Amino acid sequence: MWRASVLTIFPEMFPGPLGVSLAGKALAANVWSLDTHDIRNAATDKHRTVDDTPAGGGPGMVMKADVLARALDGVPHDTRPRLLMSPRGRPLTQARAAELARGLGVVILCARFEGVDERLIKARKLEEVSLGDFVLSGGEPAAIALLDACVRLLPGVMGKEASAAEESFADGLLEYPQYTRPPVFEGEPIPEVLTGGDHAKVAQWRREQAEKLTRERRPDLWAAYLARKRPN
Repeated sequence: MWRASVLTIFPEMFPGPLGVSLAGKALAANVWSLDTHDIRNAATDKHRTVDDTPAGGGPGMVMKADVLARALDGVPHDTRPRLLMSPRGRPLTQARAAELARGLGVVILCARFEGVDERLIKARKLEEVSLGDFVLSGGEPAAIALLDACVRLLPGVMGKEASAAEESFADGLLEYPQYTRPPVFEGEPIPEVLTGGDHAKVAQWRREQAEKLTRERRPDLWAAYLARKRPN
């Protein structure tokens, strides 16, 4: 079973969206498990303090290394990667999500306030992961997104395994446009190639559209795609 352990000061936020749809059905079917750990339980004072003022001054508060260390050490030790959701981390990619899904699971630390004492990150060898160049109010929404990205890739979770191979980022490209009935919507018909029954032409059209969208919308992905195709 793929296991997810989440450390947070808001355990009530879980499973949240992960309790419905594909992830929720897989959770109920024991395809994966989710356990939450309240970081405040690792505090030693009566106020259950998890943060303090930043060394050197400045606004906000920083999560304390000693409290977080106790919280992390309270999670059963195994070979699962320890992740810290952080805007300064390496961006999460489909390839990384697939790699995590092939493993035993993940341990995720959800930061709050101004972040986490750097000494904790180094001492517990946390892998910092980002969803993009923006800041959330805390790591919990990011953790939910990461878990959803991984869980949907677990064997048996998606109805058609082929769908994972054709969606955005599966081969480094954005996904081609999708259409369904009615055949004409507000005067615009479904592209004729998709209704002609020629599967080879459909595949060619979809590849061309995926390349066109990627080239126009994500020059960074397009450049990486071209580099992979370039002979050594």
